[in-house]
Amino acid sequence: MLPIQYNFDLKNANTLGLPAVASHFLPLTDPAQFIELCQHSGLKALPWRVLGGGSNLVLPEKINALVIAVALKGRRLLREDDEAWYVAAAGGENWHDFVTWTLAQGWAGLENLSLIPGTVGAAPVQNIGAYGVEVKDCLFELTAYRLEDGSARVFSAAECQFSYRDSCFKQAEAGKWLIGEVVFKLPKAVSIKTNYGDIGQELAALDLPPSASAVAQAVINVRQRKLPDPAVIGNAGSFFKNPIVAAELREQVLAAHPELVSYPAGPDHYKLAAGWLIERAGWKGRQLGPAGMYQKQALVLVNHGGATQNDIAKLTAAVQADVKEKFGVTLEAEPVWW
Repeated sequence: MLPIQYNFDLKNANTLGLPAVASHFLPLTDPAQFIELCQHSGLKALPWRVLGGGSNLVLPEKINALVIAVALKGRRLLREDDEAWYVAAAGGENWHDFVTWTLAQGWAGLENLSLIPGTVGAAPVQNIGAYGVEVKDCLFELTAYRLEDGSARVFSAAECQFSYRDSCFKQAEAGKWLIGEVVFKLPKAVSIKTNYGDIGQELAALDLPPSASAVAQAVINVRQRKLPDPAVIGNAGSFFKNPIVAAELREQVLAAHPELVSYPAGPDHYKLAAGWLIERAGWKGRQLGPAGMYQKQALVLVNHGGATQNDIAKLTAAVQADVKEKFGVTLEAEPVWW
């Protein structure tokens, strides 16, 4: 018997803390449950939604759907060769705990992604990234289950079609798969990345030589200073993508604002710092109703209490409009909206 729950409160299952109730809810702890679920004709009439850590979602108040919470656990070393360790983790594993575990085993590669909220299974969907590293840099393959019939498929890294904060699971394959396990290729030839953001400065302040564990600690320190704890104030981390613009537009903005923060992003394109744009547009620390942009980091949208999806939508549109008017740059929200 599947442990289906009804009218399930999801307020504590999304880090923005938005009020949301799912008509049907299933905590998935075993892949066999998913096969059984796919044979359950009575639930086929409902839309199915896959829930990870809830750290990248903007939920409506009523969800007339079956919400499948991925609670699959397990992590292990699959194999190793002369170049790398191949490490597998189940989709329901906490991302930061998994990163910490890999470093404890002496396997580097994910340290720049420390303290990112969410689950292992959700990480490839968003192609999470921070401080010069993205999940795609170490992902080898993943196993996903088709919602339609429960069949399993292995996706190679190339088949995931990764791009900046994006993958096929947000595009052509959106809403079709549940990611059950991810395999990472962690290189034995360690390449420590310390030249992005405040990591180098933090390492110097800690008086630590560059190492994977030291970078992880630096990342944790910086993130804890800049980003609010969802247990204290509801948020979904960085809310907007750093926009990638043509060199011509970047030059126009730079001419009017010489202090613009930007980075090369391929031929004739640059990535602009969305937080900088939002702050200069006057939104840092500013509220619109119960939602606002965080006072310490303009890129983070926060719920000051009582916000709904509609409140988040109004604030998102207002910030986008002001940035567009001031800089001619279009901002895109990162989270998934149900």
